[in-house]
Amino acid sequence: MTMKPSNREYAVDRSEDEWRTQLSPDEYQVLRQAGTERPFTGEYTDSKTVGVYACRACGAELFSSETKFDSHCGWPSFYSPLAGDSVEFLEDRSLPGRPRVEVRCATCGSHLGHVFEGEGYDTPTDQRYCINSISMTLRPADGS
Repeated sequence: MTMKPSNREYAVDRSEDEWRTQLSPDEYQVLRQAGTERPFTGEYTDSKTVGVYACRACGAELFSSETKFDSHCGWPSFYSPLAGDSVEFLEDRSLPGRPRVEVRCATCGSHLGHVFEGEGYDTPTDQRYCINSISMTLRPADGS
């Protein structure tokens, strides 16, 4: 993971007023203010639907259902984002004594969740991308 500065320019760049207009208050709180939805409440936490998860703010494709796994942590978990630069990583020191790695959409800079390593999950990467359901939209493979 390469940490990137948070002050970079994004392909999708809107004012905070434009984001507030486009997103619901709950979506805005998570995506634009780095909030977190309550555990076990998100629509995709237990989803087994095959497809691609896209950023709810800008539509950029982020994760495949092929890398989603059951972590039982209360949020959708993936072991890898889509290939390329679909996400970016920032150091998050918002919790005292617990530095974390924040995951953001690389296209619009919206907060998605956090990534953790070394937790012992049986995945190819030993990583858990803990992502808020409200930050994504699932595009089912069957087109429905």
